[in-house]
Amino acid sequence: MTVTVVLLATALVIVVALLAAAGAGTLARMDGATYPTALTRAATAFAAVITLAAAVTAALTTLLT
Repeated sequence: MTVTVVLLATALVIVVALLAAAGAGTLARMDGATYPTALTRAATAFAAVITLAAAVTAALTTLLT
């Protein structure tokens, strides 16, 4: 049961990160950025969401154990 919850939570975080990256890339292109710049902004947003999820997980782990 625990493995299933971890896998589902990981999948959810990755989907949210991909959606944030797609939104950031789209907004950058709408703002007139070039494709490489938009891709860089999307990658930055993806990395930020993954980092935030890791930080929240670490904080919750220390609080719940």
